[in-house]
Amino acid sequence: MANAIELFKQYIPMLDEVYKMASLTSKLDGNPELVQQGANANELIIPMIEMDGLADYERNGGYVSGNVTLTNQTKKCNFDRGRKFTVDALDNIESAMLAFGRLASEFIRTKVVPELDAFRLSTYASTAGVSTGNGTITTGKQAVEALRAGLKKMDNDEVPYEDRHLYATPTIIGLIKDMDTTASKEVMEEFSSVTKIPSSRLVTKIKQLNGKTTGEEKGGYKKADDAQDIDFQIIHRPALVQFGKRNVNKIFTPEQNQDSDGWIMVYRDVNIAEVYKNKLAGIYVHTPTAITPAEDQGE
Repeated sequence: MANAIELFKQYIPMLDEVYKMASLTSKLDGNPELVQQGANANELIIPMIEMDGLADYERNGGYVSGNVTLTNQTKKCNFDRGRKFTVDALDNIESAMLAFGRLASEFIRTKVVPELDAFRLSTYASTAGVSTGNGTITTGKQAVEALRAGLKKMDNDEVPYEDRHLYATPTIIGLIKDMDTTASKEVMEEFSSVTKIPSSRLVTKIKQLNGKTTGEEKGGYKKADDAQDIDFQIIHRPALVQFGKRNVNKIFTPEQNQDSDGWIMVYRDVNIAEVYKNKLAGIYVHTPTAITPAEDQGE
């Protein structure tokens, strides 16, 4: 039993590396040093700061006092998903761990990461108050003009120039690259990173399948019926509350398994993805048609 647990622990860093390599949104993760574990499994404690602006200085009265409030706010994670797998008992612990390593890696790469990427980007895109643009894009020139409009909107809203990240469909990226002009190259250089992301992960809303009811047994996600496709999304990373708590990975031996002669592997992924209410200008979303206003959310 002890050997099984120790061997399992050796795989945990490897699973995290699989996530880092496969996820297209992991670069947007916040600094883990800024958050603390909450009292419950689906909570994080995140520091929030509020302060007053400048006031007049008077020769006799001096400075006007201002307030600075630094609080630690408990936030409930809005992504809490998991699965349990059973691997038939094998001859020895090492082969069981190898089987789990392969299973878990493939599961994270093909199931967990696409859903988490889609959940994050759709959550940001559908947050009430973020900047939006719309219109048909069929040429590279139209794509560049749409990107310029998004950047100009951020500039006028005083969003910092650094740490802006572009997520766009392969079609949009292809149209811009095919131009191969000074204008197309210059607009791409405006971003800290440019990520080509599958259109299935770039929609305004997803439906997460519960894995239990008829038609949803396989779990995963799909584009919601009332969702729109997204052409591209510009994200200023400091505008996001994006942290992960992938802290529940368990293994049970065949001796502990009361249902069958097999190893039970349990995976749970807990995350939070929101936009700070005072940084809504840090998100710009472009869709073919106008986005239906969403209900207020985010902090």
